Amino acid sequence: MVGPQSETRLKRVALHDLHVALGARMVPFAGFEMPVQYPAGIMAEHTHTRESASLFDVSHMGQVSLRGVDPAAAMETLVPGDIR
Repeated sequence: MVGPQSETRLKRVALHDLHVALGARMVPFAGFEMPVQYPAGIMAEHTHTRESASLFDVSHMGQVSLRGVDPAAAMETLVPGDIR
């Protein structure tokens, strides 16, 4: 049987500090500390998304580990952004 999640150290998404700075309520989800709601409330978020656009942090969904002589160089060939 798996123990309570509080016994396991939660991972943090790449934008964790930004979520916290924006006042997000953070909750455990899939082993990560994830934002679930912001101070303006869910309806305000919904309305903003409908009227403008919103971003959803999915960085917890695609974790990879590269090993070898130059993993940063390998990553540069896989993604459009600059890694170094």
